[in-house]
Amino acid sequence: MDIVNQLVANGQFRVLKVPLGFIKALEWVFAIFAFSTCGSYDGSFRMSVQCKNRTESDLKIDVDFEYPFRLHQVYFDAPTCKGRSERFFLVGDYSSSAEFFVTIAVFAFLYSMAALSIYIFAFEKYRENNKGPLIDFGVTCVFAFMWLVSSSAWAKGLSDVKTATDPDKVLDMVVACKEEGNTCREVYDPKMSGLNTSVAFGFLNLILWLGNIWFVFKETGIVAPFMRAPPAQEKQPAPDTFGQQGYGQEAYGQQQQGYQPDYSQQGYNQGGEYGQAGYAQQGAPTSFSNQM
Repeated sequence: MDIVNQLVANGQFRVLKVPLGFIKALEWVFAIFAFSTCGSYDGSFRMSVQCKNRTESDLKIDVDFEYPFRLHQVYFDAPTCKGRSERFFLVGDYSSSAEFFVTIAVFAFLYSMAALSIYIFAFEKYRENNKGPLIDFGVTCVFAFMWLVSSSAWAKGLSDVKTATDPDKVLDMVVACKEEGNTCREVYDPKMSGLNTSVAFGFLNLILWLGNIWFVFKETGIVAPFMRAPPAQEKQPAPDTFGQQGYGQEAYGQQQQGYQPDYSQQGYNQGGEYGQAGYAQQGAPTSFSNQM
């Protein structure tokens, strides 16, 4: 009991909440439904043969058959309306498609149970060296293909089983039914709902295993390099012409020199002229005084 409690305590049951573990759990459950509905089937139908001589009639001819549907081994006795009975066998052997379908379902059930155990109790080792996901991916692809083949084969086999167990067609083998005055009819047909359900579960398992391929493939890491975000683009530096014209110190200095007045030529020249004029004005009274 302590070992069980320790395993439960160490288990990573949260993996059942992600698609990888949740789909695997569904595969495990639906595999059980697939092989149980097919492998446990048994059916029967009833016919009646009424002869002219009512004492020779048989109104309850029961024919029983079951998995794996080797119908050529199933027989029944029907009256000949001539004072004796004759044995007839059904036609067909459909065991290969039925057994193949059940075998795939059983192996899928076992593998799903083993994979779930690894997911829950050894998920870190499962991811170690990437071997676990690669093996899981390969097996998942194989089972998806096997479900396609087995479900298609069993669907065709089931169609043939329905034809071979149709009471109207079985009565065609009875010689007494071909004579005038005798009446042959079916009492009830076999119930095939369980077998129809098994085919539905087969294709449902196919959908589950096909869908699980993607989630197992993501665990392999093969797709990781293609799912990385693109690197952030670096800011490009401003163009050289913009820097030279807008923010270049040399250009700015050149602009300053363009706006500076040429004091050496204008200011000092004006001052010189002004001085000359001033000296000329100061000389005028001297000449006037000489004249006086």
